[in-house]
Amino acid sequence: MVKRVVAIVGRPNVGKSTFFNRCVGSRYSIVDDTPGVTRDRIYREADWSGYEFVMIDTGGIITESQEPMAVQVVDQVQLAVDEADVIVFMVDGKEGPTGQDEDVANMLRRSKKPVILAVNKVDSKKDELNVPEFYSLGLGDPHGLSAMRGSGGVGDLLDLIISNFPEYDGIKKKKKKKKLEDYPVEGEDDEDGADSNGREGPLSIAIVGKPNVGKSSILNVLCGVDRTIVAPEAGTTRDAIDTRINYQGEELILIDTAGIRKKSKVRYGVEAFSVARSLRAISRADVVVHVIDVAEEISEQDQRIAGKIEEAGRAVVLVMNKWDLKEDKSSGSMNKIIEEVKSELRHVAYAEVLFTSAINKVRVRKILDAAKSAHEQTMRRVSTSLVNQIVNESVALVPPPSGKRGKRLKIYYATQVSVAPPTFVLFVNDEHLLPKNYKSYLERKLRASFGFEGTPIRITARSKSKTAKSFQS
Repeated sequence: MVKRVVAIVGRPNVGKSTFFNRCVGSRYSIVDDTPGVTRDRIYREADWSGYEFVMIDTGGIITESQEPMAVQVVDQVQLAVDEADVIVFMVDGKEGPTGQDEDVANMLRRSKKPVILAVNKVDSKKDELNVPEFYSLGLGDPHGLSAMRGSGGVGDLLDLIISNFPEYDGIKKKKKKKKLEDYPVEGEDDEDGADSNGREGPLSIAIVGKPNVGKSSILNVLCGVDRTIVAPEAGTTRDAIDTRINYQGEELILIDTAGIRKKSKVRYGVEAFSVARSLRAISRADVVVHVIDVAEEISEQDQRIAGKIEEAGRAVVLVMNKWDLKEDKSSGSMNKIIEEVKSELRHVAYAEVLFTSAINKVRVRKILDAAKSAHEQTMRRVSTSLVNQIVNESVALVPPPSGKRGKRLKIYYATQVSVAPPTFVLFVNDEHLLPKNYKSYLERKLRASFGFEGTPIRITARSKSKTAKSFQS
């Protein structure tokens, strides 16, 4: 059965994201008292009384503003309305009907789709007296609720939403009906699926980088539509937004993120939450696409972001965007930049480097090919016999250095124990005798033999005594 789509629309700061979070069961959308926090369309799956559907959280509509950002938000809302089967028009029960509410109501009437008028912030008996005022909008019965408390009509509103689905045949009991209090508004996101060694579902690709390097522009090109708002000022994207696309017959999830600025420049509040979600997106993605402005020098912040990606153990692709701004586009110029990038971003020197122009749509699709290739490498397993062959040859070529008191490291055998990232364990006489530089040497030899382009490698050592104990236990 095709999943129905429910769009939540309204002016800023009426509680759309709070209602959205409660319905989808996690704090996906950032909630803040500042108007205009949500700007792009955010999609998440929800279910109620046995009906599964997709909810869209949208930005607040400011009808009287002609600012470019406000206009783009309206465009995003219109796209959500066009996609929706049912529209939830949310208004502020404490403030009463406004001129902007009337403008939004007129826009929704033109959609010719079912519109449910939801009067939010009805937190007390006194607030309930304000609900009838919204009959003036001419959208039928207003329904009072308190999205923050999870009571006062939220369940009734969900019943009303599914009753507008064409296949609705009464309240079904396929699944146990949850209490609204079971749906959290505050707290951490609940991550779905298996861990990094056995991820399930579509390949997820996070697009990260500093502000204003073209992340959202790249996403829009890959999606073929204006999925996220693009503007010249930094900080346009605030949520980590998931978008499902089909590429060469395979479903992929693209995660657009807010620009990651230096910690000292990040203000507490919405921006801090946005940066935190961008960093969290790195951890929950299978592959990370690190976008860099090719017209600028590699910065300290670019290095920090690369370090976060390596620390998370994620496969990575480096994208040098805005190639259209470079005068010298020769292969020699590309090779020089690649050398500089790998030297400056040593944390991820193993990554493939691409040169793109999101504005001119040049080589943007190659990002997906590179991401899939990097994922294949991070999931690659090498047989124990081959690992030992390369390690033995490497040791014979360059023996381990002597440690304290002349004691030398002995490697008895090696094996790969996990993937994402590929992790190898060396069984040795004394794990403390494995210096960092020799570990790096072995990593280079493993890469030279097996590739592993685009993925970090982990190498650890275990002492023979500890190994024996673990077998006995």
